Amino acid sequence: MNHPPAPNTDPVWHRLRKEAQELAASEPMLAGFLHDAVLKHPGLDRALAFFLAEKLATRYLAPASLVDLFTEALLTDPSIGAAVRKDLSAVQERDPAARGLTSPFLFFKGFQALETYRLAHWFWVEERRTLALYLQSRCSEVFNVDIHPAARIGSGVFIDHGTGVVIGETAVVGDDVSLLHEVTLGGTGKETGDRHPKIGNGVLLGAGAKILGNITIGDGSKIAACSVVLGPIPPHSTAAGIPAKVIGKPATLEPALQMDQQIVPQRKPRPLGKAEAEEA
Repeated sequence: MNHPPAPNTDPVWHRLRKEAQELAASEPMLAGFLHDAVLKHPGLDRALAFFLAEKLATRYLAPASLVDLFTEALLTDPSIGAAVRKDLSAVQERDPAARGLTSPFLFFKGFQALETYRLAHWFWVEERRTLALYLQSRCSEVFNVDIHPAARIGSGVFIDHGTGVVIGETAVVGDDVSLLHEVTLGGTGKETGDRHPKIGNGVLLGAGAKILGNITIGDGSKIAACSVVLGPIPPHSTAAGIPAKVIGKPATLEPALQMDQQIVPQRKPRPLGKAEAEEA
């Protein structure tokens, strides 16, 4: 069986634990919470398994049972833990509200929902699909984020706020993507098969954006808030509107990393007047 990084070689865990120790000292009333959520665990994977189990437990799946299930997934497939670490670092780097790693780990439901999906996806791939769908349902109930366990999501992904995010069964999300609340990666009706969007690397999806159908959003693109995208968007393009149209290009190659929500359409050159044309 594979194993996650040792605590003394895991810089993300070292930072998270150090922050938790400092917070426990500065806020003694929450020292017990911080101890149970972070400090009593030997590493990040065990802490995550415990923390999500406490959040998602029901009368049918007790916390201890979920801890065992989640630990099995994390120990069997270290790529889950690697993605968790990139996701956690992405939140800290892109969200000015994340003052360190403890706030997203403990309090940001976008991060927590994404990691619940990662565990549910592992059970889906392992043909434990009823369990995977049960976890999807609990994630939707607890975090108000609905991600089908069959979807494929890369690492370094940041779901800001999370409320109302929906990601469909055949959706694909690349690496280093950022999406805000109420984003939908959905279908267009009752079609079956491969019917959901494919989001490239480094894409920024603004709040309330709806990407519908089996279409591709190219690498490094930016979709404006509340846009409805019904057709493919070329790489490194800015799209806005209902239905969305390409209106320019982002200022950077990976707008997801800068989280710049401003949309500045590129102006077309003014047509030359008759006199100007003759002088030209």
